[in-house]
Amino acid sequence: MIEISPSKVVQVIFLSREGPAGQAQLYAFIDGLNDEEKAHLTAIAWVGRGAFEIEDYAEALRTAYTEATTPTADYLMGMPHLPENLEAGLEALGVDVTGEEEDLL
Repeated sequence: MIEISPSKVVQVIFLSREGPAGQAQLYAFIDGLNDEEKAHLTAIAWVGRGAFEIEDYAEALRTAYTEATTPTADYLMGMPHLPENLEAGLEALGVDVTGEEEDLL
């Protein structure tokens, strides 16, 4: 269903929790994703935020593609509670990231 590896989403979660210290690295990481990964990352955050229900994931993905008017890194880094939204989105999608989290610790 999602076309971004859970480890990449977890990397964004960890970098976003570093605050200003990880901001440049987070920006570079998101900027380095391909367009499909960026759209999925955005859709996951929207599902986690409650802007879309899990059954509307395909619509969230289409919206992420069609309404991308600013760089994805700028948009996501400006989103309040980004790490929490991504975690909730992954959980809603049924993606277990336990192994990925342990690898980053």
